Amino acid sequence: MIEFKDLSFSYSSGNVNKNDETDTNNGSPRNIDLTVNDGEFVLLTGSSGCGKTTLIRFINGLIPHFFSGDIKGEVLLDGKNISEMSLFDLSSRVGSVFQNPRSQFFNVDTTSELAFGCENHGIEVSEIKKRVNEVAEKLDIRKLMGRNIFAMSGGEKQKIACGSVAAVQPDIYVLDEPSSNLDVYAADELRKFLVMLKSAGKTVVIVEHRLYYLADLADRVIVMNEGTIKYDSTMENFRKLSENERAGMGLRALSLMNAADIYKKNVKKEACGSWHINDLRFRFRDENEDVLHIKDESISSGRITAVIGHNGAGKTTFSRVLCGLEKRAKGTIEKDGKAYNSKHRLKKCYMIMQDVNHQLFTESVLDEILISMEEKNEDEAMKLLRQMDLEKYSSAHPMSLSGGQKQRASIASAMAAKRDIFIFDEPTSGLDLYHMNQVAVALGALADSEKTVVVVTHDVEFVLMCCDEVVHLEEGNITEHYVLDSDESRKHLLDFFNV
Repeated sequence: MIEFKDLSFSYSSGNVNKNDETDTNNGSPRNIDLTVNDGEFVLLTGSSGCGKTTLIRFINGLIPHFFSGDIKGEVLLDGKNISEMSLFDLSSRVGSVFQNPRSQFFNVDTTSELAFGCENHGIEVSEIKKRVNEVAEKLDIRKLMGRNIFAMSGGEKQKIACGSVAAVQPDIYVLDEPSSNLDVYAADELRKFLVMLKSAGKTVVIVEHRLYYLADLADRVIVMNEGTIKYDSTMENFRKLSENERAGMGLRALSLMNAADIYKKNVKKEACGSWHINDLRFRFRDENEDVLHIKDESISSGRITAVIGHNGAGKTTFSRVLCGLEKRAKGTIEKDGKAYNSKHRLKKCYMIMQDVNHQLFTESVLDEILISMEEKNEDEAMKLLRQMDLEKYSSAHPMSLSGGQKQRASIASAMAAKRDIFIFDEPTSGLDLYHMNQVAVALGALADSEKTVVVVTHDVEFVLMCCDEVVHLEEGNITEHYVLDSDESRKHLLDFFNV
């Protein structure tokens, strides 16, 4: 049993990588009284930066062993104060799966990673081999054994992360937004893993913004806001709430079928030109076959185009080629009869990568915006921060922001750059409903100013909320391109996501 007893916490100012709260500590937990019973499956949700990740860091011991701060109250595991337990002892009781599985890997090959936790606990070699084989069988990952982790898709990495934790056989699992970067099939595989844990009677605490895949799994739903618990009830009672009531708490749709009606939007009537792609081909160095081959396609300006497809379909490669990062690509990309080579496209495009940590360079959020401007304008930069609900964090270090706040900061930086083409790779990772809508409005404003906006995403809710067109990419080819302007087209989109 896990017990939070009148817990309040604020991070030390030196924790620049705390990643869940800001220097203002607005989202730090305050006076938390909470009990999680053995075998419970708890969904912990709420707005970005509200303190969710901080709570699970107490459960797995990262606070206080890795993140320091001012603690009032206590957290108990079977009656023992977690702060007084060693990480070694906790790691045998509590397994953690993070949003970005790369952050928890210690090996290059998958088999070694699956065995790593068991090896750390001094388990006999024969028992380790037995557990690794059992995990590989249960999670259906035998085909992933003996492979280079860093050459795998996001979904495959997540499977290995889950497997490496499961091999240790802890009683408690904490998961921090594990679905945020997964396609529909990978999310379904994650769900199977969670079903396995529930069937085995494990205690599960999962932090999520995407609720639909947990609707019939979670026993209990806890909603946080600004460091306090605002709602705590059974999933049965949570399902009885209307979508409007859940939206009022800043939560996303519980059913994607309902999302098609909730997020219905009017498509912009006409595009204002387009970028024409002709015989665009790309292959990686030392590869014998093209991984991207687009014969004849157009990407509209003045509209928001979603690029969908399964993990490994070539979406990120297509984005990198389109914005000129891959100089060895062949073919032509032109607008108004003028061809633009990769060098020219680099000056025209701004791309926000899936992992925004690679694009945060400065010492403050305000400086992050200013660095993108050709001519620095602090008033304009602060206006963009207000638009992204980040004004009060202007002096904070970018790495002190939560995942969703970092995402919004990077989008504000992109808008400050004032380019012609904007490419966003998974821009809703870590975003609650309120801030997802905020990003949708910002992208809509870019499209209204006749910019070309491309969104690479697995997030069907976001596509329904703001996108005008859908490009479906598989195996490096565009298989479909349609306008999202009717119930039929929205149903077709949902069919792809197996809804």
